[in-house]
Amino acid sequence: MLSYLTMSNLMHAVDIIIIWFLLYKIIQFVEGTRALQILFGVGAIILVKVVSWYLGLTTLSWVMDQLITWAPIALVVIFQQEIRRGLETLGRGLTLRRSHVDNAEENQLIKSLDDALQYMSKRRIGALITIERETQLDDYIKTGIKLDAAISGQLLINTFIPNTPLHDGAVIISKDRIAAAAAYLPLSESVRIPKELGTRHRAAVGISEASDAITVVVSEETGEISITQNGDLLRRMDQESYLNFFKHQFLASDEDLAARKHWWQKKGRSAS
Repeated sequence: MLSYLTMSNLMHAVDIIIIWFLLYKIIQFVEGTRALQILFGVGAIILVKVVSWYLGLTTLSWVMDQLITWAPIALVVIFQQEIRRGLETLGRGLTLRRSHVDNAEENQLIKSLDDALQYMSKRRIGALITIERETQLDDYIKTGIKLDAAISGQLLINTFIPNTPLHDGAVIISKDRIAAAAAYLPLSESVRIPKELGTRHRAAVGISEASDAITVVVSEETGEISITQNGDLLRRMDQESYLNFFKHQFLASDEDLAARKHWWQKKGRSAS
């Protein structure tokens, strides 16, 4: 009996810890967005319901019951963007990442980005470059002008030269090619974005909230380079900072390359 009670108490404790952890992750996920204020509002409604039920306020309790009954439908409508973002984040965590045999294409990408960023930052040429990762960006590519061109620093620079047809909007890099220019990205509604930042930065944060893409922004006013990923905005990136970031994100480690090479060799021996 004592053993059963101990196990039962342990399971209750685990249950409570899991619930608190999930609540913490939900609050962390919606922090800085309108969803957090709405969740506080829902919590207030539930609190009023409990108090009205305890005090015997029948009419108020009935009104709260109606609000709680229809709340799930309203929340789905209001939180559709956040729900989609959350499911995509969960799906990305369960997706196997692609393995590369070598880093040649990634090194070329990093060099091209470095050449373009150095040129545009010094001359304060505004730019918005989004690099596709696991989440496909086909819907956003369709909003721009299709290029399907090899990645080069010169092409990126020419695309964002002011008063040219393609300088507005974002360049999207997909499958080691410049897929499109002048593409439209979703604007973030996060209140954590500093007010002095403009549409480019809100679009960069917005696409990072909707996908696992990495986006680079060059400010037209200051020449400052920023990077967004997973809803986070990294500002004031100097050359060393963004190169380290790119290498960490795009280049496979020596261990990964060795494991990949061993796998291919083993596969070849098995086939023969």
